[in-house]
Amino acid sequence: MADHSSDSWAVPEPRETVDVQMDDGTVVTVRRHGNLDGRRLVLSHGNGLAIDLYYPFWSLLADDFDLMVHDLRSHGWNSVGDLRDHTVPTFARDHDSILAAIDDSFGEKPKAGVFHSVSALAALLSPAKGSGYSALVLFDPPLCQPGKGHSEFETAAKQTSALTRRRSPWFASSQTLIDVVQFMPAFRGAVPGIAELLATTTLREDPGGDGYELRCPREYEAQIIDYANVYAVSVDFGEIMCPVKVIGADPTIPYSYLPTLDLSDILSVDYDFLPDATHFLQLEQPTECVAMLREFLDSLPGA
Repeated sequence: MADHSSDSWAVPEPRETVDVQMDDGTVVTVRRHGNLDGRRLVLSHGNGLAIDLYYPFWSLLADDFDLMVHDLRSHGWNSVGDLRDHTVPTFARDHDSILAAIDDSFGEKPKAGVFHSVSALAALLSPAKGSGYSALVLFDPPLCQPGKGHSEFETAAKQTSALTRRRSPWFASSQTLIDVVQFMPAFRGAVPGIAELLATTTLREDPGGDGYELRCPREYEAQIIDYANVYAVSVDFGEIMCPVKVIGADPTIPYSYLPTLDLSDILSVDYDFLPDATHFLQLEQPTECVAMLREFLDSLPGA
């Protein structure tokens, strides 16, 4: 288990990997960590990030769970594909292909999905509708109901997309990004060492020369945000074929990224939130997030 008293994080080498090819030829690398005999979890991340950035969270699960972690296409370990194919529906189709490949490569056993933000949305919109899971645990999915809330969501999405397109696509050194992150409000509440881990997991050496470039180009990240409102209203929890737990940011604080759906009127979902947490709650309160995840899974037979 990781030393959480440290200000640095070193993601270990995976036990195994498998490259999963999608219908369009895109390859997504799935990595296996943790306890091979434990309950299986499948984990992915938010827009523009990488699942290895969430190591302060999922490292706390490594002793007891068989962890399958993967990046979304054109993120993290994966090469950058065609911008035309970088959409939420494509993420959703990829989702089911990755799940089938996990069973084929590592053997079938019950598994729960643990997803943040846009990867949570992709899981909810995937053609299989959660049928491959014993449960889904979704951290702050970008969802919203029609009406006033959707209007606020759309405004926030446009603002975030514009900011993303103005972000620097290139950095002279990883330290340059580290210095910037330390002044970004979005990561102000994160655990120590997140700035360094963000640089390690979201930058790659520029193949054209000196410096570093974003693993997920800013245009790709912005395109997902541009159309977030279209899919934010399209989830029907009544169609999901497994128990669902949604863990949200604190609804009483200003939105740090995109508004989250108020799930209080949806009886089919177990909804809770973390006080004082923002959209990046797994990076801010990893211990609390793990405790809520464990409590939910332990309450379900076979999960």
